[in-house]
Amino acid sequence: MNKQFITLMFLMAMMSSVAFGQTKTYEVPLSGNAYVTSSHSGASIRDAGLTSWGDASSKISTYVRFNEPQKVSLYIKGSANGKSKISVSFLGKKKNIKIDKGNFETLLGKYDVKEVGYQPITLQGVSKDGKEFATIESFVIKTDNELTYVSDFSHYWGRRGPSVHLKYTMPEEDVEWFYNEVTVPEGEDVIGSYYMANGYGEGYFGIQCNSADERRVLFSVWSPFDTQDPKLIPDSLKIKMLRRGEGVHIGEFGNEGSGGQSYLKYNWKAGNTYKFLTQVKPDGKGNTVYTGYFYATDENRWRLISSFMRPKTNTHYKGAHSFLENFSPNQGYLTRKVLFSNQWFKTVAGDWVEGNEAAFTYDATARAKARLDYQGGYNKASNSFYLQNCGFFNESTEYLTKFHRKYNGKAPVINFEELEKL
Repeated sequence: MNKQFITLMFLMAMMSSVAFGQTKTYEVPLSGNAYVTSSHSGASIRDAGLTSWGDASSKISTYVRFNEPQKVSLYIKGSANGKSKISVSFLGKKKNIKIDKGNFETLLGKYDVKEVGYQPITLQGVSKDGKEFATIESFVIKTDNELTYVSDFSHYWGRRGPSVHLKYTMPEEDVEWFYNEVTVPEGEDVIGSYYMANGYGEGYFGIQCNSADERRVLFSVWSPFDTQDPKLIPDSLKIKMLRRGEGVHIGEFGNEGSGGQSYLKYNWKAGNTYKFLTQVKPDGKGNTVYTGYFYATDENRWRLISSFMRPKTNTHYKGAHSFLENFSPNQGYLTRKVLFSNQWFKTVAGDWVEGNEAAFTYDATARAKARLDYQGGYNKASNSFYLQNCGFFNESTEYLTKFHRKYNGKAPVINFEELEKL
């Protein structure tokens, strides 16, 4: 066989590979991509994948995004301590498979994915001869095309889903006060959500859905000392409480920077609009005072959350923004949405200036393309900006997209002297 023939065969093989694609093998770990979506106590998602799976009524969904129509071979990989039968559903097709004791990697079938977007692979137990059905480590997908799923990114942050933000365009003049209105639409009050209204360079202020029976208004200020452990902050750099509102808890926070935290347990309601007012003002002694007021619509009154002093800081209000995040990794399969309307800035000179522009941004989870279910925009019906994340929807908003709302020209009417008495 001469060299010319060998070279020709090699080139033909390369051309064939380019023309028809090469089959790729993707291992989709359940630890980063799966959720127990019903009968939550009957199974768990841990580093090993799906474990403690003993309840036949539990459903476990693993989400993969198919970036173009494609044909795939789907396998399931795991181990079992005994015999069991489980059901796997994908693209509307259900298949029961038998599992024997030991390790396994079983072909579930070949599928034709016709639509671009996220598709769930759903598991449910059928029968078992022991306490658990199996431990499922991953799904293995063989295809010629690209997939999106949480792979070499943090599985914890991947399951939480992408956080999304709105950065508001501020007046050129120094700003002392920022006013914003927030509405969580009915049905969008998902446990594990933080609907942050008034963010600034050194902290944030908004409402949370903490559990089935607890909701909070949260106001926090970062310490200028960079640490994840508030116990390490020197006394000279600790956030100092100056005023505390009625029923407000004062404490510290860590693991996302550290600082002073305050919250009011308050049963805010989806569908109602709540007002947030934040003051950032230097005290003239090399420190800055941050004060948060919340308008309790259900009580028809302003409430002081707290006033904090941040040492070695000399600033007015900078970096006005809002964000939406899911802080529960078990809730990342649920979509949530929030509306932000009627933004106003009050300058140091005492003038109210209406804001009407916001730029959309997102966090490291979205930047790494570990998750693509993030969105922001303008809601014409309510003349408000909106943020939406999680739940594996298929339309994403481009980074730094700018949105505008219509000016309404009606500045907030606020008795600042009365606020000082709270």
